[in-house]
Amino acid sequence: MIDENTIDHDTWAYGLPKTRSAGKIELGPIHGVLPFTGVRNPISVSSTSQKVMLPYKTEANNWMPRVGAAESAAEAAVAEEALISPDIYDVEFQPVEFAYQYPAGRKRKHTIDLRLTFRNGLRRFVFVRNRTSLRKPETQEEIEAIWLATPPSEAHEFAVVEADTYSRPRRENLRRMHRAVCFEPDPIADHIVTDALWGISALWRMSDISKVVDLSRARIFDACLRLLANGQLGANLDNVICHHSRVWKASA
Repeated sequence: MIDENTIDHDTWAYGLPKTRSAGKIELGPIHGVLPFTGVRNPISVSSTSQKVMLPYKTEANNWMPRVGAAESAAEAAVAEEALISPDIYDVEFQPVEFAYQYPAGRKRKHTIDLRLTFRNGLRRFVFVRNRTSLRKPETQEEIEAIWLATPPSEAHEFAVVEADTYSRPRRENLRRMHRAVCFEPDPIADHIVTDALWGISALWRMSDISKVVDLSRARIFDACLRLLANGQLGANLDNVICHHSRVWKASA
């Protein structure tokens, strides 16, 4: 006997009931921040991938912060790695969609993950996919078909990036480096730490710098992140960088 307080689903089905998709997550206007301009919004609730929204600055946007949206944490890391490069003029998320001939014979639409624009005018499409997928012959055929269908006016190069090379610690390090370089510049601290580096004969850990520099640990740490980003310091980015991390001078 089912009374009014009993949900009929519970009497016979032991799995979770199907629910309607939450749909895309839309971000409203933010004062002082340029909106996301991609042709497709990749942000939704997912149990298989880590969707990312992030603020970023480029010269193309007059250094005004803009919202970027990435379909995976690795895709966001690729973008942040580009954003700390002095050679990059602009980074675009989900910038272009076009049709291509799928190897099975039918047409599909593909949205490009990222487009990097270099200061010399070169524009590069970036395709990010995990290692397992990239090893499949059908994926290689699909990538070739997408590149052949790329409108010549939209990009000069097409790069395939293996997402697995961006470990979780590397992604976190790139996120911190991007923040330190683009949102928290401190040229005075950078100059002081750079000068101190060449006076340390036996540099082993980042904490060695604190012994000879009269700055707070936080300013030294952020300066080291910026020096890692511009190549003056070296470290293993597959370990989360901290004050006790092994670091070395880039010329060593």
